[in-house]
Amino acid sequence: MDEARITRHLSIRGRVQGIGFRETMRHEAQRLGVTGWVRNRFDGSVEAVIQGTPAQIAAMMAWTHAGPPGAKVLRVEESAADGQFDRFDRLPTA
Repeated sequence: MDEARITRHLSIRGRVQGIGFRETMRHEAQRLGVTGWVRNRFDGSVEAVIQGTPAQIAAMMAWTHAGPPGAKVLRVEESAADGQFDRFDRLPTA
């Protein structure tokens, strides 16, 4: 039986724009088999929705708290989310 997929909404704050955070997160999500999306926010944060098994989400969350080289993640706010995703997209800034 397939393990249930869970979906989380993330708000990532710190030095997370202008350093390749979104593209690196997209590559990491694809590597882990996580679906969803990521985008910059006009307030300087990065927003994402991630979907996967509990193990995939735990691995993605561990990566998110560090980010790519050059990032300084100060806070990650996580909440439950809805939706169905078949890939991981990089969306326009909102």
